[in-house]
Amino acid sequence: MKTGNPHDTGTAVEPVGPGDGPQWIALPPGLLKLRRLMLVVWSGLLALAAGLVPGLLAGPLWAGFAVLPLAVLAWGWVMLERNWRSWRYAERADDLLISRGVLWRRETIVPYGRMQLVEVTSGPVERHFGLASVQLHTAAAATDATIPGLDPAEAERLRDRLTELGEARSAGL
Repeated sequence: MKTGNPHDTGTAVEPVGPGDGPQWIALPPGLLKLRRLMLVVWSGLLALAAGLVPGLLAGPLWAGFAVLPLAVLAWGWVMLERNWRSWRYAERADDLLISRGVLWRRETIVPYGRMQLVEVTSGPVERHFGLASVQLHTAAAATDATIPGLDPAEAERLRDRLTELGEARSAGL
């Protein structure tokens, strides 16, 4: 595994010293590209509707409403990157850590022994971009967790590893 910039594909962040913390893995950039494409498509459609309908019904000056969705597009472009950079996960000896969030930081710790089901999902758009999501289910609904936008091979590796660790840890219960 490479080390360095935590926002590169498949990179891990090295702890400051030995045993200082988990090895965080960032999400691949394909997820950011997918989300930005969806933002451009939806904002473009809204800009077209916001400019065309008032422009035809009330006059060309009212077509200026198309600027509002374009402003949302510019703001969303930056916010999507900040959100994408905030997602990371780490595999530890006894649990999986998932960290996300820009304003409100959320860290989810899922003990391997509590996992009941690990799913890999990929919709048509995700498949087009070569992405998959790993969803973990536990007995408590509040601790279900998802890691979006992974490379399909990494998602399958993670699913197999978590399933193996989950079976080994729950065998003693």
